[in-house]
Amino acid sequence: MLDDLTIVVPEVSATPTTVLIVDDNPVVRTGLRSLLETSPDVQVIGEASDGILAETMVRQLKPDVVLLDVRMPRRDGVRTARIIADQTIVIMLTFTDEPEHIRAAIAAGASGYLVHGSFDATTLAHTVRGAVLGAGAFSQQALAALRIVPTQRDPLAERARRLQEFGLSERQGELMDLIAQGKSNAEIAAKLFLAEKTVKNHINAIFGKLVVTNRGEAIALWLGTRDRA
Repeated sequence: MLDDLTIVVPEVSATPTTVLIVDDNPVVRTGLRSLLETSPDVQVIGEASDGILAETMVRQLKPDVVLLDVRMPRRDGVRTARIIADQTIVIMLTFTDEPEHIRAAIAAGASGYLVHGSFDATTLAHTVRGAVLGAGAFSQQALAALRIVPTQRDPLAERARRLQEFGLSERQGELMDLIAQGKSNAEIAAKLFLAEKTVKNHINAIFGKLVVTNRGEAIALWLGTRDRA
């Protein structure tokens, strides 16, 4: 199942990426901590068992990334993501793969959505580091859910309409198609015969036109599973 995860493998940073783990199951928290602690450039700085405690710890500890479960007592992960996504990078990490939960989490500001069983220690650490560099990480279940459009539409006509609505060029539309397939910057560069720096510049320009800050939001808008604010 490890090939079910779409990730970007960033260069190792001299500054550790700090992580807060949020899950109501202590066994899961311990397991995630053990996986992450195998990487010297990822540092787990705290654990929380519910969304309310997570909000407090985000304010106090200011983690780079929060790994956030969906179903928790007191406050669930989706509502928590909506509160903390402007303060930190949120990656949902859960056993829940229902499309409605995935779409709700992305709409709430999550930068990625992983399902347990789709990663090992190495890919999880790479995912966390990549998130800090602006990469999204989505299991195949999450990408499939984002591609489910609530109403029947002509995909070509819908694509043309969105190009016009968002003011994207045809080339930028090509990039968005590949981003929606879960491709990394390196894969997009190879596919379109571009330098990776050029791809990054294109993506920054696209995000500006879509008025989004992460790939999850961009994918949801591009595929029509979320309306523009």
